[in-house]
Amino acid sequence: MIGYVTLGTNDIGKASAFYDDLLSVIGAKRGMQDDSFVAWVTAPGTPAISVIKPHDGNAATVGNGVMVAITVDSNDKVDALHAKALELGGQDEGAAGPRGDSGFYAGYFRDLDGNKLAVFCMGGS
Repeated sequence: MIGYVTLGTNDIGKASAFYDDLLSVIGAKRGMQDDSFVAWVTAPGTPAISVIKPHDGNAATVGNGVMVAITVDSNDKVDALHAKALELGGQDEGAAGPRGDSGFYAGYFRDLDGNKLAVFCMGGS
């Protein structure tokens, strides 16, 4: 259903370095790029996450209530990705751990531009 998500940035170089390191934890690599955006995928044809300078030339700002959720296949990967985001200078928005009793396990953080992301697993171990 989701093809790709774009996150605004005012510094492509800094944002790209953050996501290169962060997304390497789950095996994602750059799939496309040019001077104004970079996109990462885990495999060809899978949904992508990208950073982009706004097309209108105005400064990138975060959307209130907007969040991108990255799905992984284990709680350990949730822990690792959340920890890596904080190690790279991201801000904690909710420690990795179980949420409720449905098997939902998640961690929340903001990237260097203030975009909010979640990493989660359903019923992982």
